[in-house]
Parts: sequence; C-alpha cells; structure tokens
Amino acid sequence: MQSSHITAIVIVAIVMIASVLRAAFGAGRYGRRGRHGRDEALPPRDEAETVRLREEVKMLKERLAVIERITVEKENSLAREIEQLRDEPRR
Repeated sequence: MQSSHITAIVIVAIVMIASVLRAAFGAGRYGRRGRHGRDEALPPRDEAETVRLREEVKMLKERLAVIERITVEKENSLAREIEQLRDEPRR
C-alpha cells in the first residue's frame, strides 16, 4: 500500500473511534453543550416561564381557530354567491 492509503485509513479509523466514544459517553455533535453554548443537562427554565409559554400557545391556537373559521365562512359564502350568479338568467 502507498503512504497516502495508510494515512486515509488511519484518519477514517480515528473518526470512527471518536464517533463511537461520543455516542457511548453522551456527547453530541457540539459536545455536552448544545449548539448555542448552553449546557443541555441543566434543568429547564423556571416554572413561571413554562406556564407563560403554555398560555401563549393556547391563546395562539384559539386565534388560529378563529381565523380558520372566518376563512371557511368566506369560502362558503363565495361559493354561494358564485352559485347564485350561475342560477340567474343571462341578459
């Protein structure tokens, strides 16, 4: 084998061993810290923040339901108007 082939094999072996070790010890792609530098092993933010975010999601879901209902009503009324125009005698 040539020297370049041996070098490539050694590099691949090192990468594979490092991947196995990372998987075994729980370190992800960015180490124990997450992508943004925060330690992901820490407990989540305070309870008040979680409650606030849940309430906000609930409110947004309710608003979305209203918007969906308005959209459906407009589609139905538009369909009725089109049908009325079809039913009218042509001039």
